[in-house]
Amino acid sequence: MTMAQWTHKHLLDLDDVSRDEIELIIETARSFKEVSSREVKKVPALRGKTVVLLFFEPSTRTRVSFELAAKRLSADTLSIAANVSSVTKGETVLDTALNIEAMNVDAMVVRHQASGVPQILAKGTKTVIINAGDGCRAHPTQALLDVFTMVDKIGPLDGKKVTIIGDILHSRVARSNIGALITMGAHVTVCGPGTLIPLGMEQYGVEVTTSIDRALDGADVVMALRMQKERQQELYLPSMTEYIKEFCITSERLKKAKPHALVMHPGPMNRGVEIAANVADGAQSVILEQVTNGIAVRMAVLYLLLSRKTE
Repeated sequence: MTMAQWTHKHLLDLDDVSRDEIELIIETARSFKEVSSREVKKVPALRGKTVVLLFFEPSTRTRVSFELAAKRLSADTLSIAANVSSVTKGETVLDTALNIEAMNVDAMVVRHQASGVPQILAKGTKTVIINAGDGCRAHPTQALLDVFTMVDKIGPLDGKKVTIIGDILHSRVARSNIGALITMGAHVTVCGPGTLIPLGMEQYGVEVTTSIDRALDGADVVMALRMQKERQQELYLPSMTEYIKEFCITSERLKKAKPHALVMHPGPMNRGVEIAANVADGAQSVILEQVTNGIAVRMAVLYLLLSRKTE
């Protein structure tokens, strides 16, 4: 089989990324994963390139992961947080990006609390733009590292049942994962309180349920999502206690899934809210492996985008 060619200038979402292209990212990530276990964790693939991390929202895993990914490819990195940028003085995000671009950088990794900001920067600049999470809309590299982790553990996802439980309404991770998983042939079930599931979700080809027992029944992968209180402008639940009682993934509930079902979480976790501590730390959990795999996947994304630019 001939491996797909990477043709996209940016990575803004996964809407127009094909199965062959996702498989290309997975294969490229697989070849880079071993770099992180070397004594000298570096290859010269992007030497001379400059990657700017432009984060307007707090982040630990994504920001550190992208920075390590760039450095392990020998790129130079610069990290800019919103609270120390000229945005605080009234400069627009696009003007900030244009000024950074004028310093001859090669890529900007952007996270913003407003949906659509990476698209605005992709249209308004000539630099490679990578979306590290925008509002409630998309988080493509998180979905790619999740798919990579699943494929690595259970093989091809065709026909596999992947259940996503929690605050679907406000989750960019859920949106990107649903698209990627369906592209990869998985059967996706979303579950949560009715108030936290967007209307018309079924049109995306997913099964929707408010019953956690039904959602977990026979699942190959169980992904818990954090309750995103910072995005919830209205009261969606009677109380957090009620949510925990109905939707927290406990070891007892997990028995309804397949015996070796993977347990995943994009982080940060609220232990005891969406997932019990003994499940998060249990034998079926691959949560920390997701973090490890995130570096390899982001190395693959940076490499494919920036080596394409060179060509």
